[in-house]
Amino acid sequence: MEKVKAAVKVGPSQIEIQEFPMPEIPDDAALMRVEVAGICGTDVKMFKEGLKTGGPVIMGHENIGRIAKAGKEFTARKGFKEGDLVFVEHYVMCGKCEWCHKGEYRHCENTDWRSNPDGIRYGYSTSDKPPHLWGGFSEYMYLPWNSVVHKVPDGVTPELAGLVTPMANGIEWALFDCGVGYNSTVLIQGPGQQGLSQTIACKQAGASLIIVTGTNKDKARLDVALKLGADYVINVQEENPLQRIMEITGGKGVDVALDCTAGAGTAPIHLGVEALKRKGGTLLIQGEMSEFPNFPIGKITVKYITIKSARGHSYRACELALEQLASKRFPLELLTTHRFGLADTEYAIKSVGGEGAADVVHVSLMPWM
Repeated sequence: MEKVKAAVKVGPSQIEIQEFPMPEIPDDAALMRVEVAGICGTDVKMFKEGLKTGGPVIMGHENIGRIAKAGKEFTARKGFKEGDLVFVEHYVMCGKCEWCHKGEYRHCENTDWRSNPDGIRYGYSTSDKPPHLWGGFSEYMYLPWNSVVHKVPDGVTPELAGLVTPMANGIEWALFDCGVGYNSTVLIQGPGQQGLSQTIACKQAGASLIIVTGTNKDKARLDVALKLGADYVINVQEENPLQRIMEITGGKGVDVALDCTAGAGTAPIHLGVEALKRKGGTLLIQGEMSEFPNFPIGKITVKYITIKSARGHSYRACELALEQLASKRFPLELLTTHRFGLADTEYAIKSVGGEGAADVVHVSLMPWM
């Protein structure tokens, strides 16, 4: 029987190369040959944690590939045929609830692996669940009828398409959630792939001022931020960030503060609150925090701050992200800095976390490399 190789997380900071049986593909399903699986800060955190789903996991939730085999019903329902280059979202929706009908399946209970043991989400669900191939760190992925699939535009390479998830998040969080638009002033905290994607989204939307903050280890990323349209970058370890923001804005502060530090503690939130304009700013929070001592509720109330929670992306945001990639308006090749094969999965994840290769922005895991 033909086998499929995959990099499997078997414990905290433990990856094993395992083989799984090639699945049978019914009429309403498909098989995708994985070309690129992007690695982000969420993968770094997940790699270090225990097995939250109760079993081993094939990680990888930013997945691009070609349809290797498609059932007749899948092709009729989805419109994709064998050979098509596609982007598969990590959500596997129920297709029945109110959220799914609105294209907001990120809120569908079927995708919530934390509370629903039967839910499926690529990169998060256990590989113990047949047909096992529920993540992009694998040669192939199984696509059921309720997977969410997008056509990659002609002229966009698989590696460039690997940026669509952070790009879609940038559009969802900055534009849809926080209302960034013409003449907006924005603070983006963290110049990783997510922060840089927010930079592009804000620039495209017409923001008049974009400030990106980072640390000593982010020098290369901050340089890229300037090339992608940021007006100012601030190294928070070399300058007082709040003082510098107020100098840049003439003491007014910014309209929107976006936390793209992947849950790097409470300091970015405090800075975001202080950096917002005197009344009516919007603060976006990303990441999970179990505790927040001295949460500045008084200042948030007095400044009339709106808090938004960063949570995934919608169908529309993904389509717009793919169009952005195809437009070639920005030098997005600056983001696709590193590529690794399946055997180097552990090193690739550590590189995104700053413990491996240098000057990493976005890592492309290529299972067939």
